[in-house]
Amino acid sequence: MASGPYLPGSILSLAAGAADRLIGAGSGDAALLYLYLLKTGGQYQTASAARALKWEPGRCDAALSLLNSLELAQASPSAPPPEPRPVAPEYTAADINRELENQASPFPILVQEVQRRLGKVLSTNDLKGLYTIYDFSGLPPEVILLVVSWTIEEFQRKYGPGHMPRMPQIQREAIRWKERGADTVDAAEVHLKRLTMLRDRSVQILALLDIRDRPPVEREREYISAWLDMGFDDDAIRLAYEKTVLKKQSLNWPYMNSILKSWHEKGLHKVSEINTSDSSRPSRSSRVRPGAGATAPQPGTPGEADRRAREDMERLRAFLRKQEKEGS
Repeated sequence: MASGPYLPGSILSLAAGAADRLIGAGSGDAALLYLYLLKTGGQYQTASAARALKWEPGRCDAALSLLNSLELAQASPSAPPPEPRPVAPEYTAADINRELENQASPFPILVQEVQRRLGKVLSTNDLKGLYTIYDFSGLPPEVILLVVSWTIEEFQRKYGPGHMPRMPQIQREAIRWKERGADTVDAAEVHLKRLTMLRDRSVQILALLDIRDRPPVEREREYISAWLDMGFDDDAIRLAYEKTVLKKQSLNWPYMNSILKSWHEKGLHKVSEINTSDSSRPSRSSRVRPGAGATAPQPGTPGEADRRAREDMERLRAFLRKQEKEGS
């Protein structure tokens, strides 16, 4: 705290300079919160402060913002803790068998299609994993097939033809699709197009970073996805890379990300905009960068696995239509 140390305990000490600032601010809320901070030794959590002062959380954070502006506090409003992610139930073999014997359920045909795509008979543990996606995640069977096909395609891209992912890897991918809102057929197809575009663009961006001998790992792809969402063109990404290497002597993803985030916060997404805001740096407009001529983001072409997934989806839909006719 700029005005002096907190003195928690039975006696609280209020510096004269702090008192003058509080009086000048004319805010009773700021004064009460300042006393609370003195009592807690400067420790601030929105929920705890709200309970102690019997205020709404927003009132506490507003008072804290004023204290920060008066240089009487060095704390930030705390976000509420994230809600715990729901835990999937432990499905038994009896649960799986009951669903497989249910003639009105699409799960049996889903199992057949997944077995066809993976080229093997699913084990009991595999069936439990697939049923977790189907029952707990609530994804439609058609979406699950798209997830399976995408996971297979990415796995074989990484490890070579013939290699197949395990069910836990398919489950993790299904969770990601669910969290990104790809929980309907239409939303899943849009998500699949974005994934394909991002996959192709990630290779192009890696080339800008002088990486040409491997695909991006998941964390790198997350960085690249964020940069594309921010709206940076290739030249700006290359410039951030050059600044990073100049400072760190090699590629440092977090440092490069911090550069791009700072430009984004200033509304700078092109080299011309960045150079205008940084007149001390000569323009790069005449320089030729590696990877020049990279194409702008375009929707990717569906792969072979995607074509097979759509064929599987059509078989599944035909089966569902047949069920509906028989039940009517």
